[in-house]
Amino acid sequence: MFNRLRLTNFKAWQDTGDVVLKPVTMLLGTNSSGKSTLIQSLLLLKQTVQSPDRSIHLNLGGDETNDIFNFGDFDNVLRQGTSNPRQFSLSFSFQSHADLRVKEGDLFCSYGQNSAGGVVIQDWLLKTNVHQFRAVRREKGAYSVTVNDESQPRDKGRHLAPERSVSLSAEAIAKLGQDGTTLEDLSLSIRRELENIVYLGPLRRKPERDYVWNKANPGGIGSDGHRAVDVLLASALMKREDQNRIIEGVSKWLVRMKIADKLEVKQLGRSTRYEVVIHRAEVEANLRDVGIGISQVLPVLTLAYLAPSGSTIMLEEPEIHLHPLAQSVLAELFVELSQERNVQFIVETHSEHLFRRMQTLMAKQKITPSDSAMYFVECKDKTASMRQLELDEFGRVKNWPEGFFGDALGETREQARLMFTRQQEAKV
Repeated sequence: MFNRLRLTNFKAWQDTGDVVLKPVTMLLGTNSSGKSTLIQSLLLLKQTVQSPDRSIHLNLGGDETNDIFNFGDFDNVLRQGTSNPRQFSLSFSFQSHADLRVKEGDLFCSYGQNSAGGVVIQDWLLKTNVHQFRAVRREKGAYSVTVNDESQPRDKGRHLAPERSVSLSAEAIAKLGQDGTTLEDLSLSIRRELENIVYLGPLRRKPERDYVWNKANPGGIGSDGHRAVDVLLASALMKREDQNRIIEGVSKWLVRMKIADKLEVKQLGRSTRYEVVIHRAEVEANLRDVGIGISQVLPVLTLAYLAPSGSTIMLEEPEIHLHPLAQSVLAELFVELSQERNVQFIVETHSEHLFRRMQTLMAKQKITPSDSAMYFVECKDKTASMRQLELDEFGRVKNWPEGFFGDALGETREQARLMFTRQQEAKV
């Protein structure tokens, strides 16, 4: 799980400060304010550690098949107006429950440009509670590496350049001796934490009328959710101990959202093709023929059950095309599955209904402020800013932003005024 995130000079963010991340973290606020950037920063590191090029410092994307995002070039990431130095940085803290030697630690990377315009690490720091490893770029692309509080570097040279933002070369690790083993363990834990991020974007593919099942078990659903039905087919048709676990979990939440009574996979004749059928009010219909809201929330529900324990699930606008009650129930999904399945949810949303239900869940003691974090993000003068909403044990917001979800009291006041005016006019 990620405990903390900080960005400096990254897109609209001059400095986020330390953003505390909890098992359920919600990012709310205005359009184009920088909410998605907070999620994308960690996805940028994820696609970097998954790059086939070990020597790469930061993978800004461009491979449509393997990369999650195409960030463009260095200047597209660097905050406009940044100078002296022209650098941006990413840092985070994590805590893992996986069977790894290093359970928690921190990463810090500052990035600049080389003479050819490529992205290079300027300052690199990995640390645990007792160990610290640092690589600093010097002249002509050489790096010096220090361990803990040593005043003199262990070594200097171009061969000490960090790899994929999370590790050093095998040659550099060998020169660190026993400390190199600790660094390898820490790098592995960081890599696993980033690889365990699963992401679903706001634009999801429309469903097909039927699907071919190739008897495979997909490892993911894709950032647009296009493989969600493949996961459901595997859940229903593969003979294994947890057969139907995912499809039953998805059906349960569709019922709680009151948008379906059951979800079912049906074979079309004796072919290898299958359809997804939605049951509601004693009527069954192909997924293609029901409201768009069901097909759009299906990947959200599927991912919540597919993601392995210990994963961080990042969602953008999970509520799209859902009616208010269904949006509210999403809050219950995040709270319950974060606890039951040990997964972390980081959610970017515009839904007032989702947020209000989170308040209610706090009042009901289904979740505590220590297990959740809410942020309001806005952008002024081309600079993003945020405030952490302070909620008490009853879900009441102590530092409510002006115009957070519009002016509900003002709307009520205006309606009352207009009603009174029209009643007076009618009497005349």
